[in-house]
Amino acid sequence: MIQPTFFGLAGTALTPDERALFTANPPAGFILFKRNVVDRAQVYAMTEELRALSGRIDVPILIDQEGGRVARLQPPEWPAFPAGAAFDALYEKAPMSAIEAVRVNAHALGLMLSDVGINVNCLPLLDVRQPGAHDIIGDRALGAEPLRVAAMGRAVIEGLAAGGCVGVVKHMPGHGRAMVDSHLELPIVTASVAELEIDVAPFITLNWAPMAMTAHVIYTAWDPENCATRSGLVVGDVIRGRIGFDGLLMSDDLGMKALAGNFGARTRDALAAGLDIVLHCSGDFAEMQEVTAAAGAISDTARERLARAMATIKPRANAPSFSELVAKRDVLLALA
Repeated sequence: MIQPTFFGLAGTALTPDERALFTANPPAGFILFKRNVVDRAQVYAMTEELRALSGRIDVPILIDQEGGRVARLQPPEWPAFPAGAAFDALYEKAPMSAIEAVRVNAHALGLMLSDVGINVNCLPLLDVRQPGAHDIIGDRALGAEPLRVAAMGRAVIEGLAAGGCVGVVKHMPGHGRAMVDSHLELPIVTASVAELEIDVAPFITLNWAPMAMTAHVIYTAWDPENCATRSGLVVGDVIRGRIGFDGLLMSDDLGMKALAGNFGARTRDALAAGLDIVLHCSGDFAEMQEVTAAAGAISDTARERLARAMATIKPRANAPSFSELVAKRDVLLALA
């Protein structure tokens, strides 16, 4: 029985307790963080072990490798990548060059990740940057205009797929207006339904994306009591309805302080709201036990969405090399 969970790990190798938990209650996938990383050989060995443990060659192994300040694989072992703002700046001068630059950048990211067995990258951000908002999004965003964000977001998804990775659009239905960091407290957005059309616009354009991640944000115009992750109204009426997204929908990290309650309640609430998967990142074993006890079995619909998402990865035959892609990106970014 596969559970509707993506779990983080405590360290650089699986512990006996983790192996036992994941064998008895197989999660749908895993996510890696900086604490799990030493070098290429170690990461590849870990991803191979996760595949063997799950018995699924296409088990999702996620990472947040955006570039800029959000990067789990870091120099000197791996090269640094630019944040979204670099491509936004280029778009001001040369939109088509910016779209190509962000595409080849994502292609290079996909190659780098798939070479160590990582097959899902939590990118692109489709959050529309808003003036005066908290900088938790900030320079991670692809812009402050929905069409620009959608155009470059599409290129990111396509580039990642060409490099061997599934992309995850985030943070649905939009984190760009948040005035606080949802890692630390619960953001409450009081914009009207009409104003929120700006936020959902890129997600509507890319509603065919294979995977998406929800925002731990309350939107009072849609549901004044529950954040998107826990809101059947937001998931049903906005994400599945207004946006029209029918891909795999996962939560942001259940461990973020925007969420209250024990981890069993967080898990049950998110799944009851209509999410396909809950994401738990910390590697805290007691918390993982709580999540596992509450999660139950993955639904048939979620299982189908997961399989469909993983099938979007393209063969890498005759692809440009990593160095060729990075060189092309750098030439294009120099135009800014």
